[in-house]
Amino acid sequence: MSLAESWQPRTKLGSLVKEGSITSVDQIFENNFRIQEPEIVDILIPNLQVVVLYSRPVQKQTASGELTRFESLVVVGDKNGHLGLGLGKARQTRSAIEKATNEAKLNLIPVLRGCGSWECSCGRPHSVPYVTIGRMGSVRIKIMPAPLGLGLVAGDFIKPIFTLAGISDVWTWTKGETRNRINFALSTYDALKKLYKFTTF
Repeated sequence: MSLAESWQPRTKLGSLVKEGSITSVDQIFENNFRIQEPEIVDILIPNLQVVVLYSRPVQKQTASGELTRFESLVVVGDKNGHLGLGLGKARQTRSAIEKATNEAKLNLIPVLRGCGSWECSCGRPHSVPYVTIGRMGSVRIKIMPAPLGLGLVAGDFIKPIFTLAGISDVWTWTKGETRNRINFALSTYDALKKLYKFTTF
């Protein structure tokens, strides 16, 4: 039995997807629907790829002593303008990754791509169309259009975020405590999310 057959939607959007009224994730964004079930993404983007950015143990002090849990940060995308980022915690690493993956699917966003570099102007969607800035905590990242073939001039930790979004060439500039991986990833996600909201810098 396939996922579409066994899945029982809990939301109106889920019902529309299962009955075939909505056949692409872009229809969801165009109508400003909110994704509340990860199965929606599984059905509409069957080729979705998952990358675990990091997974680590974290400790919490309780009345009975220290409680060790695992924290995972996951990015999902189809390399074609759709991206999600999620954070999950659980007692086991596998469960933490599953929670983070489902959270990333619920946080799926469209990423506007283009060729905004004056050095290139090829018209292909390999970079970002204009400069965008993202913030989270003390971390600030500026993402700038780059010519075709330059590659990802960015920290190794956030390169999978660009790759899964379908972006192959960018310049980046960062400021703040980028060693905080969660804020570093979230600021990058924030910048890419803002590409659909034109901002004057």
